Amino acid sequence: MVNNNLLHVNLDRNGQITRRKLLRLAGAGFAGLTGMGILRTLGLNAEEMKRQGKACIMVFLTGAPSQLETWDPKPGTDNGGPTKAIQTKIAGVQFAEYWPKLAKLTSDLSVIRSMHGKEAAHNRGQYHLRTGRRLGGASDFPHFGSVMAHELGDPDADIPNFISIGNTISSGFLGVRYAPFVIGQAGKLPDNVAAPVGQPRMNRRLGLLREQDSDFAFAGAEGIASEHIELYSKASSLMTSKRLKAFNTASEPDAMKNRYGKHAFGQGCLVARRLVESGVPFVEVQRGGWDMHNSLWQKIRGNAAQVDQGVSALITDLKQRGMLENTLVLCLGEFGRTPKINQRTPEVGRDHWARNFNMLIAGGGIQGGRVVGKTSDDGMEIEDRPVEVDDLFQTMCHCVGIDADKEFITPAGRPLRIVDAGSPVKELL
Repeated sequence: MVNNNLLHVNLDRNGQITRRKLLRLAGAGFAGLTGMGILRTLGLNAEEMKRQGKACIMVFLTGAPSQLETWDPKPGTDNGGPTKAIQTKIAGVQFAEYWPKLAKLTSDLSVIRSMHGKEAAHNRGQYHLRTGRRLGGASDFPHFGSVMAHELGDPDADIPNFISIGNTISSGFLGVRYAPFVIGQAGKLPDNVAAPVGQPRMNRRLGLLREQDSDFAFAGAEGIASEHIELYSKASSLMTSKRLKAFNTASEPDAMKNRYGKHAFGQGCLVARRLVESGVPFVEVQRGGWDMHNSLWQKIRGNAAQVDQGVSALITDLKQRGMLENTLVLCLGEFGRTPKINQRTPEVGRDHWARNFNMLIAGGGIQGGRVVGKTSDDGMEIEDRPVEVDDLFQTMCHCVGIDADKEFITPAGRPLRIVDAGSPVKELL
């Protein structure tokens, strides 16, 4: 009979069994496996081990960028406006002129031009594209980063399994253990990680807090008290973690910082790479400013330049470090913008539009050089291969090795699948 604990062996980021876990095995009868062969036994869990190198970086363009000014331009048409197109590495496929670096990287990335959403309000669209669920259901569904933290994260990690550079939605019914750790400024250590007192005194203070929370729990607030204890425990681990240095880019050469761009977004992408490299399975990086109802062509060039530089540097860096194959990279907003140009003042722009929009996807087993879907010449309709949000989340689960059909049981006892419908986009795999 196989020692059941061996079916739950986890590796650290370097593919090694941690000392703590090895001791657990020993305590559970590891010595009794003589003759079976440790390597063969560990091989029983190969699929679980394989998943553990998986990670995802979500670049969220808050405000919803225009598909016609990103990766599905319509030059020479009334709806296309003044935006010109540039050739990519994919024959016959053009990007808008504002994306020269990513256009040269299309051998390593793919574009979905036929995303179809159902929400054209910002908060509802952001919830939909981060959770795969529409806002307003009976349960508060978790961010996909929380799902990854739950499914792939190391529960003993001394650094959060889900980190967001900028505010995002939370872990819903999965609870505070899988909530995002939010930082406001990339490139430096998080606030308040330096202990104000020595470790012995810190331990006494934490002990007093636990006693206080025990009193609250006894008085009927058991759930809140438990989450409070969990938060302080994780904060205490983070403060003493050797992996804290992943947040700080001071040790990076100037050439690397310049490659990503010495602006907040570029440095956020650099920190995302460092965090994934240190073992964090999910990182979100945000770049706002895409809600361009007016003055679109006065604003687009500066926004696009930063994202073009940061995301292209991220994909290139991941590839050069041998990390791209296991790191899924997404670049998307909550929906698209109207193909027809509005007449707002002082300068025209585009309004909300969920019927069709586009996104970039790379790494994690995604084939590069693919274009999924096609929109009409005026950009108003999807002519080929609509991709629903469910299909996108099925694809994300496939790439990171999560069973999309797995059911979570909510605190109310309701079973909910990770993804409720759809199927992976096979053209990308």
